[in-house]
Amino acid sequence: MAGPPAPFRAGEGLAIRGEAAGEGTPVVLCHGLTATRHSVLHGSRALERAGHQVVTYDARGHGESGPAPAGRGYGYSELVGDLESVLAARGGGERFLLGGSSMGAHTALAYALQRPERLAGLVAIGPSYESPLGPEGLARWDGLALALEEGGVEGFVAEIDRGQPLEPRWRGSVLRFTRERMRHRDLAAVADALREVPRSAPFADLEELEAIEVPVLLVASRDEADPGHPYAVAAAYAERLPRAELVVESEGHSPLAWRGGRLSRAIAEFAARL
Repeated sequence: MAGPPAPFRAGEGLAIRGEAAGEGTPVVLCHGLTATRHSVLHGSRALERAGHQVVTYDARGHGESGPAPAGRGYGYSELVGDLESVLAARGGGERFLLGGSSMGAHTALAYALQRPERLAGLVAIGPSYESPLGPEGLARWDGLALALEEGGVEGFVAEIDRGQPLEPRWRGSVLRFTRERMRHRDLAAVADALREVPRSAPFADLEELEAIEVPVLLVASRDEADPGHPYAVAAAYAERLPRAELVVESEGHSPLAWRGGRLSRAIAEFAARL
């Protein structure tokens, strides 16, 4: 039986808090915007039982990690820098499997474009970035930031409910997941990230993905359950990435990204094929 996760601290001038559990080939996971390190696998420890060391951490301004220092922000260059500090703190020069959900997926892909030699493979869960957002898209994120500032977690959840087209079948689950993942020490920092991350680009355009030659597992979701992470975007990534494998839940089922055990098994099976 795997032991309890071991906490660690990374970063200079900014405390990045994370934890590592298990032994074996490392799997480093990055979470999405407004989530925490606990939100990628949702508590599943199946990857550890499959023989992996699982490393997770809270992005700057999220969870237990500190906010961006004065004069610094929450763009993808900073997020990649924090990932590098986590890797430095964990030590070891072996290649590893890097994965992430939404913002974390974009962070992982941006890192892969810079340091492909470090990676055995990539897992991109629910990618959503295609190109810079226009005024309407940015106004939506600004509205979420304002709702969080003025109404706290419940105000944020209410704004998600108001502004996102949720099918009745999935509405309760989406709102519950949203509320549960909002476990942050500094909600003001999360609001800052809500404004800044959507204004940042992990890469210039999708054509850049053609340079990523490591195997990539793309975990997509069907739009009826998760319209914020369109299936078409994951499919577009799969067309660009030379060694991509696209998986999606069966029709009528909840997304793989929501089911930690099933997601962990999919990642473990992908790792075994590398």
